Amino acid sequence: MARKPGNRSESSIAQNKKARFDYFIEERMEAGLALSGWEVKSLRAGKAQLSESYVILRDGELYLLGSHITPLSSASTHVNADASRTRKLLMHRDEIDRLTGLVERKGYTLVPLELYWNKGRAKLAVGLAKGKKQHDKRATQKDREWDRDKARAIKAFAKR
Repeated sequence: MARKPGNRSESSIAQNKKARFDYFIEERMEAGLALSGWEVKSLRAGKAQLSESYVILRDGELYLLGSHITPLSSASTHVNADASRTRKLLMHRDEIDRLTGLVERKGYTLVPLELYWNKGRAKLAVGLAKGKKQHDKRATQKDREWDRDKARAIKAFAKR
């Protein structure tokens, strides 16, 4: 997944910040989304939410469940817009087969991390993850606070 770091803020639509808190993300992969027209318009307006969503494997295909794309008020009147419908993810067959093996045999889970634009197309960053226990979450928070305190101390020392 080659993305330019400078374009990150302009291209990001929605992020799942809770995923990094609840899971150890071991690998990131990029997947396309099968969307309808009103969904693309809503994504361009930034009306997406990934906080309660998850990715499942069903019949050899990947699906995004629980994501919420709010329809615009100017959406077409003849289209029945379902904001939280199941959306199909698009990946190569060999990638899906590899993920299937990891999820079914090794106990990994697939977590949506970020929804963004890449060359005008909506993409979803999917993380291959292992769940964190409560003590892991506390240790992560303690490490983060220690790094913050260490940076403050170095900055204060450098000012002298």
